[in-house]
Amino acid sequence: MPHTTNSASLDAMLDMLSNPHRRRIMIAVSDHNPRDEDEFTPDDVAAEDLDDELRSVKTQLQHTHLPKLADKGYIEWNPDTETIRRGPNFDEIAPLLTLMVNHADELPADWP
Repeated sequence: MPHTTNSASLDAMLDMLSNPHRRRIMIAVSDHNPRDEDEFTPDDVAAEDLDDELRSVKTQLQHTHLPKLADKGYIEWNPDTETIRRGPNFDEIAPLLTLMVNHADELPADWP
């Protein structure tokens, strides 16, 4: 009997985790719920580049990464309060996140 494809398919989950920003968000939400959007902006940017870099990352988060995760139901994102929490489908991806976190020392250096 063939397995049906839904939001819990391995391909869909890996697509969601293919970007480092989305991996960090999902691992953070897995660890502690809810989270602040500001937690996912870089701390290590040179002062002269800070404004441009922060604007760029915030734009990517708000227009790409957070909506993509929210559309799958992995997170609930409130743009008004800039808070992120586990979504109704979070439990579908939680085992994959746990597996990745438990084996982080075996993953490439750019993990997460």
